[in-house]
Parts: sequence; structure tokens; C-alpha cells
Amino acid sequence: MLILGIDTSCDDTSAAVIKDGSFVLSNVVSSQTEIHREFGGVVPEVAARHHIELIIPVIKQALAKANITKEQIDLIAITNGPGLITSLMVGIDTAKSLAYSLNKKIIAINHLEGHIYANWLENKNKIIFPALCLIVSGGHTELVIIKDHLNYQVIGQTRDDAAGEAFDKVAKLLNIGYPGGPIISKLADNGDNQAYNFPRPMINSKDFDFSFSGLKTEILKLTKKHPNLDKQQINNICASFQKAVVDTLVFKTIKAAKEYHVKTIMLGGGVSANKCLRKDIKQKIQQEIPNSHFSLLKFQFTSDNGAMIAAAAYQHAIRKKFTDFIKIAPETNLIL
Repeated sequence: MLILGIDTSCDDTSAAVIKDGSFVLSNVVSSQTEIHREFGGVVPEVAARHHIELIIPVIKQALAKANITKEQIDLIAITNGPGLITSLMVGIDTAKSLAYSLNKKIIAINHLEGHIYANWLENKNKIIFPALCLIVSGGHTELVIIKDHLNYQVIGQTRDDAAGEAFDKVAKLLNIGYPGGPIISKLADNGDNQAYNFPRPMINSKDFDFSFSGLKTEILKLTKKHPNLDKQQINNICASFQKAVVDTLVFKTIKAAKEYHVKTIMLGGGVSANKCLRKDIKQKIQQEIPNSHFSLLKFQFTSDNGAMIAAAAYQHAIRKKFTDFIKIAPETNLIL
């Protein structure tokens, strides 16, 4: 089964061709990071305009790299949310036009579901259910139990800022650039993660929810108190902040894995590329729940991409769960 997956949920325009749900024949991503860098964040109207310019060339490139024609596609998968509504509209309208002209079936996919199924891409290790996925991105931080394919239970989510959003906002407070996650991670390598004792938000709560706005406020107060931070102090803040976020994410994930007796633990979303998070969670799993399998997501599938959308769509397709063509529309508040 050949699936064309398209994602325009935020500022990356992506198209991919996936065979049988896991074999990646192509995965083209056109990033708008440089375009939005001067604004310190994604500007929805600007993102949408660039999606319009890029979507057709990106799809053509994905088909060419996969060495197939558009007529050979079995079906089309498209992200319908959550995301920026104007960006989503570009992808949805393009996918619907293609599906109509080619007389192909179409499947609308929840973006977070895509981040979960990124773990099936080119993964030789079998994922055993029940599984737990920590989804951490610029817009979302969630803990999801996957009882079986397409059977999800959200057991925890952020009450305010997502982890990735907190990274971006702290980077802006420190005036070190955008996007914040990779920059903070790089500077943290030269910093002391014990230099500042930042709080681990909600780490002792009885639930599995997260909150990062208070941690961001701590950085704000620090920068106001010390407006002329030197390079090493900034490195130390980055390292200490990153450690506080990672400690919180890892603690809650391990706690949930134990309580729900999961057999596989996975990561998803852009923040799952963070080296500190990947190292610490792997270490904690080995120490505290060695009988659980840790599925380490490949770096190229952590950020938004069409391949993960196609991978999720495959599970719908083999169960004949296609989407009503007329009803596909952008959804900004979709949860699993």
C-alpha cells in the first residue's frame, strides 16, 4: 500500500510516500525556520502564504524521490489538526483536490496521532501494547496510553505552556535566538545544570499533568534581577532550565509507565530530539523498569513530517476507516 502523507500543521511543508505503514520511500520537509526567525516565532499568515508556494513543489519532489507517479498512490493522508488553521487549510484543500482528481480515498489524521506513529517508521523493533507515548512539541505536552492500534487514552497534558513553547519563550527572554529548543540544548552543553535550582513544576502532584508557565516566570524574574548576564551565566541558565524540564517529563513518564504497567515507552514531537531528554529517560527506564522496552524515535521523524501522517493513516486504511471527503475541515482543538 502506497500512501502520500501531507502535513502543513504549522510552519513546515511536508509530503512523504510510505509503503505498508513503515517503509519510507521519501520524506520531504521544507522548513520555514529562517523566515520566522526575525519574528522570534511563527507568524500564521506568513506561514500560510509560504505553504501555498511550497505545497505543490514539495509533493512533486516526494513523488520523484519515491520514484512513483501520482496515479500509483493508493490513498492520501492529510493532517486536519490541531495546528494553525490557515496552514491546515492549505494542506487540506490540496489533498482534497488531489484525491478528487485522482479518484483516490482520503484519510484525515490527528497531528498528535501522527507523532505517535512516527515510532513505527523504519523501526525494526516490535512495539508491544500497552504502550505509553510522551508527546512533547512546541504546542503540546501529553502522556498517552496506546492500548492497541487507534485505541488511545490521554492520561496527562499541560495545563498551560507546552514544553517546546517554554523553550522558545525562555530563549526569547535570554535573547539567544529562535527556535529556542536547539539553541538552549546547545548552550546547555557548556553550562552547569546545578547552577540554578529551578522548580520541577507539579512533580509531586497526584495526576500526570504538566505546567511550565511558572518555570518560565522564574527565568523572567532572574533576567529582570540580573539584566546583564554574561555568556557563562546564560549557559548555566540554559542547562539548569533544560534539566528542570527534563526531570519533570521523565519523572511523570516513569510514574505513568509503572502505574499502567506498559510494555513499551515511546517519545514523539520536536522536543523528543532533545539529547538530555533521550539520555535521561533511557537511563531511568533501564534503572527502574528494565522489563519495559524503550522505542527510541529516529531524529528525522521527531519534527513535523508527512511520513508520520501516512504511517498513522495506514492503520486506519487497513481497517477501512476512510474519511468522508466532504467533512474534512481544519480542526484546532483536536485531542486524541
